[in-house]
Amino acid sequence: MEITIFTIFPEMFQGPLNTSILKKAQEKNLVSFNIVDFRGYSPSKHKNVDDSPFGGGAGMLLKPEPIYYAVEDVIGNKEEYSGKIILMSPQGQPFKQKLARKLANEEKLAFICGHYEGFDERIRTLADYEISIGDYVLTGGELPTMVVIDAIGRMIPGVLGEQESFLTDSFYEGLLEHPHYTRPREFRGMTVPDVLLSGNHEEIRRWRRKEALKRTLMRRPELLHKTELSEEDIKFLAEINEEEHNEHD
Repeated sequence: MEITIFTIFPEMFQGPLNTSILKKAQEKNLVSFNIVDFRGYSPSKHKNVDDSPFGGGAGMLLKPEPIYYAVEDVIGNKEEYSGKIILMSPQGQPFKQKLARKLANEEKLAFICGHYEGFDERIRTLADYEISIGDYVLTGGELPTMVVIDAIGRMIPGVLGEQESFLTDSFYEGLLEHPHYTRPREFRGMTVPDVLLSGNHEEIRRWRRKEALKRTLMRRPELLHKTELSEEDIKFLAEINEEEHNEHD
């Protein structure tokens, strides 16, 4: 996958994109990054990329020219670009695992990082997606872009050592992930559930599924209404409710 990032703070990406999984993905030639400082495309003498808003108001807005010129020079005309252009913005659609899976199938992605108080409305016409990582405001789109790239990058085939790893992630199938344990078997009085040591793969599968349902029910019950549940899942949920009822009697 070819990922292009348009930002005025390219140095912010050096650490995150060259560490851990994303570094290995580049070494395997599965992902490439092109970080573009769109300040260099400003037509003004002093390379200004922002200006005060028409009609007054606090803060500064990103001007359209530097971003348009940078996008057109680096990836070409929007209509001819074979990938998707993403604008990071607190007004965008919430970033969910389903969207991450969809974007992971693209061959090319381009991210536009906003900054300052906001950006000229005309910049929005460049984007195929406008994405938010949460109901809060950050100083710019750089950190949200890193979050989205990390979520997408790990689902690109071949990036993770074990390709099935992300299939059990929280939210991948709509549920929170089941509990995990590793050595030692006992630590400060806390022990690993016996079923995980049994070697019975079917019982382990059933335990994990039931625990995933239980954790989702207790922490994020609204997710269950968005998940397609099997007959086995419904049975597990009934058992969980009965166990909870008996525990509080």
